[in-house]
Amino acid sequence: MKQYQNEGSTDRLIRLFVAEVLIIGAYFWIGGMWQIILYILGFISLLTSFTGFCALYKIFGVNTLSSEPKEKALYVKIIIFLSFLIVAVAGSYYSAFFTKKFFLDDYTKMNNYYKQTLFYTGQGNRPEAILNYDNLVSEYNIFIKKYSAYHPYALKPDSQFNSDLIKVSDIIVSLNDGVYTGDLAQTHLSFELVRPIFQDILKRNNFSLFTVALVDFHDAMEKIIEAADAKDPDQLLNIYAEVDSKLKEVEAIINDLEIQEIRSKLEEVVTLAKDGQNDLLSSKAAELKSSFVKVYLKKG
Repeated sequence: MKQYQNEGSTDRLIRLFVAEVLIIGAYFWIGGMWQIILYILGFISLLTSFTGFCALYKIFGVNTLSSEPKEKALYVKIIIFLSFLIVAVAGSYYSAFFTKKFFLDDYTKMNNYYKQTLFYTGQGNRPEAILNYDNLVSEYNIFIKKYSAYHPYALKPDSQFNSDLIKVSDIIVSLNDGVYTGDLAQTHLSFELVRPIFQDILKRNNFSLFTVALVDFHDAMEKIIEAADAKDPDQLLNIYAEVDSKLKEVEAIINDLEIQEIRSKLEEVVTLAKDGQNDLLSSKAAELKSSFVKVYLKKG
């Protein structure tokens, strides 16, 4: 077997190390055609390391099999083997961590424009809605182009991810006329359809538990606001237990002064309902929503 080999032991260990780097890079960091190329190069390096034979060496007459001193070869072997183990463990761990972080950074950047567009369409502020919508379209195009071809490690098991990206894209594109010239109130309601899709992606892939909890609270809070606007204290009090439970989930993650403000406004609405001060319910519920919006725009 050795007569067919043309790689020395150090050469083979270096190839093993290079194969590991290429395969980790392909698996964690790259998508599309480049991922395939890195996998191919990685497996070629792995194969030549295992067999000890390099076809290119054969073509160019290179042979490293007996070119290394035995003492130095042993020293190099130990260093490369330890490096191999470090890269395998640390490289995989930190690749998983940072690819998830970078995805969240990209998502947050894009989602901020979505939240601003949602907010300004709800406020009926067309100039600001148009400005943020245009930025949203631009950022979402970048986001979907990148992540439809490349899935970070945390998203690899999610077979629904790409179809959800397309759903969101279809909604955003379809609301162009609504933002520019249409009914902003209706456009706002249509933009709301994006939020549960994003929320489901986060839930499925264990991202941003605070954001998930905050949005879950929002959905329950809206029921109280509707009851307050309808001046229906009985319905409001019936809903309170659900809303209280959702807010406690938020408080369990973060309970700073801004979250405490939401709690305070919620309890004030409930107190008014218990006291029968129905005419004040709607305005106090609006304060509750305003305190939520401040948190959502800043931290959601």
